Amino acid sequence: MLITLKLNGTSGNQVGLGQATHVLHERGFQHHWQGVGPLSIKCFFQGRAFYDVGVGRYAVDDSSYLILNDGQTYSVDIESENEIESFCIFFEHGLAESVQRSLTSKTSQLLDEPDQPGSANNFFEKTYAHDEILSPALLRLRAQTSGARLETVSLAEQLHEVMERLLLVHAQVRRQVESISAVRATSREELYRRLHRARDYAAACFDEPITINDMARVACLSTNHFLRTFKQAFHQTPHQYLTRIRLERAQGLLTKTDQPVTDVCFAVGFESLGSFSWLFRQRVGLAPEAYRKAKR
Repeated sequence: MLITLKLNGTSGNQVGLGQATHVLHERGFQHHWQGVGPLSIKCFFQGRAFYDVGVGRYAVDDSSYLILNDGQTYSVDIESENEIESFCIFFEHGLAESVQRSLTSKTSQLLDEPDQPGSANNFFEKTYAHDEILSPALLRLRAQTSGARLETVSLAEQLHEVMERLLLVHAQVRRQVESISAVRATSREELYRRLHRARDYAAACFDEPITINDMARVACLSTNHFLRTFKQAFHQTPHQYLTRIRLERAQGLLTKTDQPVTDVCFAVGFESLGSFSWLFRQRVGLAPEAYRKAKR
């Protein structure tokens, strides 16, 4: 496996998407790239990056990472007043299958056919909340690439560990798919992908006037089917989910900025200051201004 490491590149550089597994660790204010990429894990800190993948839109920030499959066409955009740190891993073609085969095949098979390719993987493309499985390995590698130069052997070992953990996350998601109400396994998987695509779209566009019909369109489902299955999968309605995201963002702005409450209200997508203040007090227990004072 050929390993390369790109560290602290100039803002806006085009990502090198060759065959080698490589780490891209950069800081910058603006970036745009569009094309076809390999299997990759995207992490961002101190800001948000936006990925457009087909009809889907994904926002990646400190709280999450995004997985995109090998051969996926996408675009990424960063426009920020503050410097954003990107930490992305791009895997060479076939590495996931090779690592999975080494974990699941019998020793005799690995001895007799060491170079036999494994079964193809199709990961679930969505944002994942930082977890106790994959995130520790990602954050450890991020810290090391920020400091001393890594030796090739050490980097290769850590990237193999990241892949093993990614496969564990994938297995965990497959167990979640089983809870989806559908007769056929393929239907459950497709419904899971579509519902998460719509939820990620809502999380990325929470500050815009999006509607239930917009979310259903992104999921490629009828509105009624979308409403019913979204609630079954996430135990809340799309409106409840969107409201939670907006209120969480409002709490962050109230804590970290001096923006007036009215500006915060509109910045997170509410159309009425009255409804925002009422909902905030109902869910958080304090009025917005009182919450700001209590957190400072």
